[in-house]
Amino acid sequence: MRQILVIVGLLTGFLLVGAIGFRLTEGWDWLQCVYEAVIIMTTVGLSATAQAELNPSTKLFIIIYLIFWVGIFTYCVSQLGQHLVNLQLRGIWERRRMDRAIRKLHGHFIVCGFGRMGSTICRYLHSRNKPFVVIDTDAEALVAGCREQSWHYIVGDATHDEVLLTAGIMDAKALTTVLQTDADNVYVVLSARLLNDKLQIVARASDEKAIDKLERAGATRVVSPFSSGAVKIARFMLNPSVEDFFEINDDHGSQLELADVQIGVTSVYVGKRLMDTDLREKGVMVVGIRRANGERLMPPPGSAVIAAGDCLFAFGSSQAVGEMIARDGSSE
Repeated sequence: MRQILVIVGLLTGFLLVGAIGFRLTEGWDWLQCVYEAVIIMTTVGLSATAQAELNPSTKLFIIIYLIFWVGIFTYCVSQLGQHLVNLQLRGIWERRRMDRAIRKLHGHFIVCGFGRMGSTICRYLHSRNKPFVVIDTDAEALVAGCREQSWHYIVGDATHDEVLLTAGIMDAKALTTVLQTDADNVYVVLSARLLNDKLQIVARASDEKAIDKLERAGATRVVSPFSSGAVKIARFMLNPSVEDFFEINDDHGSQLELADVQIGVTSVYVGKRLMDTDLREKGVMVVGIRRANGERLMPPPGSAVIAAGDCLFAFGSSQAVGEMIARDGSSE
């Protein structure tokens, strides 16, 4: 940007010098002086009327003016070319750096679509310090929304397998598709499921008819913004205090969260009774247990013994739940 300002400043300054020179040597009005300076700078030459009235001092000024103009023009062209080349090289370098960073990701999230819903999802993942990659065809929107936040992004069509592979779908933990049309979302879900049959896929449906198609294509969860929004409005009307409780947010952004935590074989809680764990002291309350055989304990008694492969439905602050997932298991 600084180079562009320098070029514009030089051209403007040189134009003013030419206008002032003609004013001093010929005494023309300012409009005529500016006009003659401009047509000389554009190599058109002086107007026929001006050429007939030139005095020797004006001719000498034009000679010096043109000599300096050649140098300034050459400098401006070289600086502009260098600026454009630097922009292209910087873009190539940033793209390669981002591609390398994406290839190193493991257990990350993929967001297909960077509209209003997509950008909101990205902000939520960013607030939770979760690694993710955004895919969209709108390069301008991605650069404007992702570069400042240092978010990983790919300019491309998420319905293409090679784009999903570049986003690291084989090592991803989950994918969400919130593209504009249900047809595109179905195609993304189908492609993603064929590439990675263990991937958690959450898709948006604009109407009820698309929900069944998305589920058949392989979506793990399908969300209809209109239906879920209507349900939330109804909950606000029926139980406003409960909804406010779930949306408590302190100054540090520690929001209450409910997550399902898969207990691994190395977890410190394996073999312990629920009442003997330190989860309550850490700010986590277990509201349910799903055994590996499908048995559900809702709510679980304090005497329930935690086993490897159990899924604990843990409720607490985002930080506490996140630490539990990182230390003792994984979130499905």
